[in-house]
Amino acid sequence: MPREKLQGALDLLILKTLARGSSHGYGITCAILNASQNQLRVEEGSLYPALRRLESNSLIKAQWKASENNRRARYYELARAGRKHLQELEDEWRTQTAVIESFLAFEE
Repeated sequence: MPREKLQGALDLLILKTLARGSSHGYGITCAILNASQNQLRVEEGSLYPALRRLESNSLIKAQWKASENNRRARYYELARAGRKHLQELEDEWRTQTAVIESFLAFEE
């Protein structure tokens, strides 16, 4: 799979997670893992660069807060532009998976 597609899939996972509410990096990782029934594991080496990129593109916002265990953590939330981009990514993903599904079902 091309790098752009993998990056787009990670963006989709992060933005969809943040659409459900703000979270810190570890919380995002846990939410993705739980929602995927332990099938999708996002490593720190992929997550944090993606969060920085999404923030620099004004798709998410971040601020420092105290976490549930009273540690300082950077919390991320979806920006207005991020909501729009999330919808675009969801539409694109559904279109691509529908094309692949129809290809797999095709019999000559």
